[in-house]
Amino acid sequence: MEEFLASPSLSPFGEGGTESRPQPAGSILAWFLWKILRFLFTVWIGVTLLFTSFQRSLIYQPRKGPVSTMDFGEHVERVSPIRVSTDDHLQLHGWHVLAPGTTVSPQRELVLYFPGNGGNREHRAEILTCFNRLGCDALLCDYRGYGENAGQPSEEAIAQDSLAIWTHAVEELEYAPDRIILCGESLGGGVATRLAWDLRQRGIDPAGLILKATFTSLVDTGAYLYPWLPVRTVLVDRYPSVDRIGGLACPVFVLHGQRDRIVPFELGRRLFDAAPESSTSGVKKSFRSFPGAGHEDVIFMTDPIVYDGFFEAIRAAR
Repeated sequence: MEEFLASPSLSPFGEGGTESRPQPAGSILAWFLWKILRFLFTVWIGVTLLFTSFQRSLIYQPRKGPVSTMDFGEHVERVSPIRVSTDDHLQLHGWHVLAPGTTVSPQRELVLYFPGNGGNREHRAEILTCFNRLGCDALLCDYRGYGENAGQPSEEAIAQDSLAIWTHAVEELEYAPDRIILCGESLGGGVATRLAWDLRQRGIDPAGLILKATFTSLVDTGAYLYPWLPVRTVLVDRYPSVDRIGGLACPVFVLHGQRDRIVPFELGRRLFDAAPESSTSGVKKSFRSFPGAGHEDVIFMTDPIVYDGFFEAIRAAR
């Protein structure tokens, strides 16, 4: 019996017959922190997978359905609905808005406008008539998947759309390439820069490029908006405007608000810095900042005086 109680292997106090010591508080804390970190990492992986899978739904936020010309008000008689055919057999709906007193001639000018990622053309009516007051016609077609248009938007698909719109303006509406000014807002700035770059590869240059509240790349913007996600790794549609703008030969005008919370001001400035100092026609690049303006403030600026100096420089260089 005494031998039985003395046996270490059978002692109720464990090996050696002594009671096991409680874990130090530091070990418990480390275990607890590990559990939290593992949980957070699992959540991060899940969110990253969701972002990767649904990223285009975050980037492209179209408003679908019929589009009204009501916002044109008294100018509606100068608005003509148009349809542009793409190479993959889609029909893009848009508006061709004539400036007052416009006559068909090789000298007439056109602003080809590329909107941002949200809504549709309906609420850009006042922007188009702003360019009319500068003596330019204006043309805006919604991207595929926006407004009445079928299809799904992506960077490459929209690049195809923009080239189709350009071709329609030149071949069907008979505007001279050197009389067409490209203008893009936000994501549309990436579209317009890509179009100008694609045209340059073909030896064609538009009359100018206006970039409103746009970015160096969508990757940079995404990394700013979602710093805790691996945007630089997983983003598919990248819109690398900063890599393209240096190869352009047309005049460039960049506008950006210093209180932009969507596309930071410094991205607009970096994009401008990457542009050539002047065009082949001798027009120096131009940057205009607006200290109190946010993202949409710059997009929806409709005072012609904002753009007047750039148009004067383009016209004087001809």
